[in-house]
Amino acid sequence: MSIKQLASELNVSTATISYVLNGKAKEKRISDQLAKKIKKYAKEHNYNPNLLASGLRSGKTKIICLMVEDIADVFFASVAGYIEQIAYDRGYKIIYCSTKNNTLKAQELINTFRNRNVDGFIITPPLGIEKDIQSLLDEKLPVVIFDRAIEGLDISYVGMDNFESSYNATKHLLKEGFNKIAFLTIESVQSQMQERLEGYEKAIHEAGKEVVIEKIDYVLRHERIVVDKIEDLILKNPDVDAIYFATNYLGIRGLETINKMGLELVKDLGMLVFDDCDLFRVHQPNISAIAQPISEMSVQLISLLLKHLDGGTEYKPETKIIPAKLMIRDSTQKRKI
Repeated sequence: MSIKQLASELNVSTATISYVLNGKAKEKRISDQLAKKIKKYAKEHNYNPNLLASGLRSGKTKIICLMVEDIADVFFASVAGYIEQIAYDRGYKIIYCSTKNNTLKAQELINTFRNRNVDGFIITPPLGIEKDIQSLLDEKLPVVIFDRAIEGLDISYVGMDNFESSYNATKHLLKEGFNKIAFLTIESVQSQMQERLEGYEKAIHEAGKEVVIEKIDYVLRHERIVVDKIEDLILKNPDVDAIYFATNYLGIRGLETINKMGLELVKDLGMLVFDDCDLFRVHQPNISAIAQPISEMSVQLISLLLKHLDGGTEYKPETKIIPAKLMIRDSTQKRKI
């Protein structure tokens, strides 16, 4: 069924059909009753617009590319869920893809979706794709980056203050009486990971304590070898009384290690994780964590991109920094000094 046939059957204009199916019914003051009728009829008759033809006519495909580090990761999957619903309500569909922090893969994905005429991009950028992102901006394609900033690029960014969040979390551990705090992170020069490390180091140095840092190869982050490395860290530093994990997947490996070694949380070792998840909330004893503002970040991300899309060729970069929340639980309860 063509859009003309659909309009004829319902005795409305093709423009009205288009506005409703593209999420612009309220904007064009089309009644909710008529909008529901059109959507229901279109669904019952399996109406599918020719997006390619529509895109050629309007210059819009109503498709957005969400390019993240790993769509299977709890954080990125949660962000995707929020973004998808808001985009859908505005008549847009989302294409998801993962870069796995691989620069070449990210470049190929950008070229692929640029050639597919997507309307805009939301990207967590791996290192080395600054020129590729700049080329999108040069072509007047709206782009918003998140989770990690890119120095020297005039671009919209949504994120959180990783440095301040990490600094405050480490200060909390010190205040609770932990004397030697180890920091477990991944081998990375990305801004968000560096800021988490720097926040930890600043708090430790201010307290006159010793830093203990262990870095894991990003490629090995989900492998069993991480458990062995955490065990080595504990055995080589028997006076470490708390471990601060820079990501939730490292924190999960940390719990595996603690169980494997027969240690008890709180009694033998304190624990704090950057990036909260359900496991840390329900685990007994439950785990203190820094909760990233997922819903707020997601709303800002898609709202900002849609604002750029509605603004035509004029692109005015904006930065949105949203505070995180430290969820204090049993694993960092006060210790006797």
